Amino acid sequence: MEKKVMQTYLYDFYGDLLTEHQQKIYEAFVLDDLSLSEIAKEEGISRQGVYDLVKRCDKILEGYEDKLHLLARFLKNKEQIIKIRTLTQNYQEQNGAQVMAEIEAISNQILEEL
Repeated sequence: MEKKVMQTYLYDFYGDLLTEHQQKIYEAFVLDDLSLSEIAKEEGISRQGVYDLVKRCDKILEGYEDKLHLLARFLKNKEQIIKIRTLTQNYQEQNGAQVMAEIEAISNQILEEL
């Protein structure tokens, strides 16, 4: 997965656990796509300071994911739901009983993991 996309997902899931200052800088870099220099100038800190803070936030957010696995579960469930959608769209073209059995198996797996 592309790094910026992963950073965005991690921030969506765990961003509230960062300090307000960390949130502001990280949002500017990841969500607003500002450069390190632009953020440094706006915040009155060095470019290196912004870089270090972004890297620190990356490690913090990745640490939360390593422990909680919320993003991994979300992405897995999303993948399974997409598969269910595809199965239902192809329902008319395939054996209905087979499609329903597969949908039931996927939905049971999702429920077990919740």
